[in-house]
Amino acid sequence: MPDYDLNDDALARAKKLIDDGDFDDRTEWSDAAPSADEGNAEIDAHGWEGYAAWHLAVDPEAGEQTKKRYHFPYGDFSKVNRAALIHGKQRASQNGHDQIERAFDDLLRRLDAKR
Repeated sequence: MPDYDLNDDALARAKKLIDDGDFDDRTEWSDAAPSADEGNAEIDAHGWEGYAAWHLAVDPEAGEQTKKRYHFPYGDFSKVNRAALIHGKQRASQNGHDQIERAFDDLLRRLDAKR
């Protein structure tokens, strides 16, 4: 299992989105998760930096302008998704990504405080 780095910029963006009320606490992640085509559209519209901003983890071993570099999405390119936070926290925990698990837990608590 690769060792991922926490994407601090994505974490800060997720916190701001939550604080601004830009979150979805109703849609299941299986319904809200962006498709590969939606990911490509995000890259076309906002570049790799925009795409990266929606992922809490970076694989430093993967090529810089590849989707394989970015992991643990927290939203659908428009809003934070509560179910994505739960899913990400569980996946991070199962795979020993403690720092990323803590980031998801903090975001989940922050979102729940705003509900």
